[in-house]
Amino acid sequence: MPLEIPDSRNESIAFIGGGNMASALIGGLLRRGLPASCIQVIEPFAEQSARLVQQFGVEVSEAPGAVLQRATLVVWAVKPQTFRDAAAQCRAHAQGALHLSVAAGIRSGTLAGWLGTERIVRAMPNTPALIGQGMTALYARPGASEADRLAAERVVQPTGELLWLEEETQLDAVTALSGSGPAYVFYFIEAMVQAGIEMGLSSAQAHRLAVGTFVGASALAKEAAEPPEVLRARVTSKGGTTHAALVSMEENGVKALFIEAMHAARERARGMGDEFGSA
Repeated sequence: MPLEIPDSRNESIAFIGGGNMASALIGGLLRRGLPASCIQVIEPFAEQSARLVQQFGVEVSEAPGAVLQRATLVVWAVKPQTFRDAAAQCRAHAQGALHLSVAAGIRSGTLAGWLGTERIVRAMPNTPALIGQGMTALYARPGASEADRLAAERVVQPTGELLWLEEETQLDAVTALSGSGPAYVFYFIEAMVQAGIEMGLSSAQAHRLAVGTFVGASALAKEAAEPPEVLRARVTSKGGTTHAALVSMEENGVKALFIEAMHAARERARGMGDEFGSA
């Protein structure tokens, strides 16, 4: 389904920050048919600006100004610790826009105060968005209309799947689960590759086997009607090789430690809201 393309004469999407997540969103929008002329990026770093122009052909500015005043939707793709200063610089130029934030931790009430508007949508994407396989959760502040929610969806949809939340506090859990989740997968792939090498496989062989296993198992988990514990049980014969591995993991508390780690990630997301979102 083609993207609803705004009239470039009087509408545009502006990105504050041009890093990896902004690039994933911009690339998705362009693939869906949005003209590059409808996208502006505020990016202070020259090297990053040059890359955006070369890769996407979008307009890039070093600082906010008249270019931001044309925006009907502003995507905030800045680090949480720099958000407040960036908002102070941009606030006067984007009063009439819808604001979509992909920054972890910074709560919508804080954003509303910094930006002077209640039209706020928060999103928590993850890095597979770079290849159109992302998972994004969104929360809309009550002041955001249904049209605003749809506009936010159109920005996020090209990067993968999306899920709307009714409670903003759930975004901290999403940050811990899917936002940080790709790093957990890479961590386990690292361990599997290392084990494979120790058991006599080449690095290339171990990497291919580990990655292929995660891809295939994830696809099966997505398509299967049964929950993961049932799928796991089906490949775990008592006394077999899988059983031996899982018994070792349980005896060493791997699952409990993994769950504890995600709780730590959620607490850090909460802490970032307090630390970087204070008035």
